[in-house]
Amino acid sequence: MWTQVARNCCRVSVVANVKRGIALAAKTQPRLALVQRNAAVTINQDKNIWRCQTVRNYSAKPPLSLKLINERVLLVLKLYDKIDPSKLSVDSHFINDLGLDSLDHVEVIMAMEDEFGFEIPDSDAEKLLKPCDIIRYVADKEDIYE
Repeated sequence: MWTQVARNCCRVSVVANVKRGIALAAKTQPRLALVQRNAAVTINQDKNIWRCQTVRNYSAKPPLSLKLINERVLLVLKLYDKIDPSKLSVDSHFINDLGLDSLDHVEVIMAMEDEFGFEIPDSDAEKLLKPCDIIRYVADKEDIYE
C-alpha cells in the first residue's frame, strides 16, 4: 500500500494498491478517503484493505477514592528523603513526629501539588500538618466523600 497524507485540518489520504513497485502505482486508480483529525488508520497488506476508526481522547482524570488518595499521599511521603518511612503513619505530625522544618513542609506541599495536579494556597498549606489533613484536603477539593 502507498499512502500520501496532506497535512491540514482534515487529513486526506490517497491510497493506491501497489503490487510491483511505484510504476504500477501510477497506473492504478487511487481511492480518496477523508480521515478525521483523531483517527487510527489500519492497513492490512495481505488483503489490501484499510480501515479508518475514530479514536476518542478523554481528558478527565482517573476516578479517585479515599483509599487511592491515602496510598498516593503516603507513597509521596515515603519517597521524600528526609522522612523516615518507619516513623510515618497517617496521624504523624510533620514537625513534631517526623522532624521536618518549615522549608521541608513547603517541599512536601509542593510534592502534593505535583502529585494531584492542583495548587494549594499558602493559607491552606499552613493548616496541613499531618498526612490525614492532606488526605482530607485533597478529598474535599476533588469532591470525594465515602
